[in-house]
Amino acid sequence: MYPAAFDYTVADSVDHAIDLLQRSGEGAKLLSGGQSLVPLMKLRLVQPTRVIDIGRVSGLSHVGEDGAAGLLRIGALATHAQLETSPVVREKLGLMAEAAGVIGDAQVRGWGTIGGALAEADPAGDWGPVVQALEGRVECAGPRGSRVVDAASFFIDAYTTVLADDELITEIQVPVPQAGSAGAYLKLERRAGDFAVASVAVQLELDDAGRCRNAGVALGAAGLTPIKVAMAEETLGGQSVEPEVVDAAARCVRDAASPLADVRGSSDYKRAVCGALFEKAVDVALRRHRGETVKGGHVR
Repeated sequence: MYPAAFDYTVADSVDHAIDLLQRSGEGAKLLSGGQSLVPLMKLRLVQPTRVIDIGRVSGLSHVGEDGAAGLLRIGALATHAQLETSPVVREKLGLMAEAAGVIGDAQVRGWGTIGGALAEADPAGDWGPVVQALEGRVECAGPRGSRVVDAASFFIDAYTTVLADDELITEIQVPVPQAGSAGAYLKLERRAGDFAVASVAVQLELDDAGRCRNAGVALGAAGLTPIKVAMAEETLGGQSVEPEVVDAAARCVRDAASPLADVRGSSDYKRAVCGALFEKAVDVALRRHRGETVKGGHVR
């Protein structure tokens, strides 16, 4: 199918994009990599009156560590492929690199951007649970200035975020994990490139005795938004990661999941998948903490 008619404008700066959004009203949509918006436009599920291309705005594709702030700063236009292969991401935040490597296919990873994916807020998207598990924040810019929103508060419904009509994402900020941290991202899909049946992101900070100092747990494709499972994090926190503790945390995961039934499975099946993926993700994270090389990502 072909999209409905629309006006097309290229923004040359963040300020220019904000001005165009203000003047265009609710009918405007931002285009970064196009891997989310264009298919929706072709299906006429989205029919913007104006498309504002921000893909050429400079200064929004950076990926680097801010040592003074203890953050990894990621520009909104950084591509999935860029994050998959970035040395600093692979070294400091392996969970992010792992998730980037299982997004869509090579074309999607090469063109799609982290900012565009977060702004789309697809319930089955990969970046939402990852950024939530890592306690990340999203920087948004608009006519009233910039603001930083915790990832746990950024998503408010399916395909809906706290972004105002005249705002855009400029940066994702992720705390650099402490020594002794390890994580895993696991995603069940029926075939490569399909939407997830369910996904789980787990990040653990462990001491030398194997006690969990801090935990991050979030689910994808388990509800209308990514779900940060605070109860599972609290269950793991301060505890030795023994089987009974993991079992208790898995129950919290299953209780928090509220998946919709569809062609990929019933609600009960998906809820069970969330629990099983969580247990496997914890096991992968623990083994990585011990220095083992363990494959995560796709689960089929």
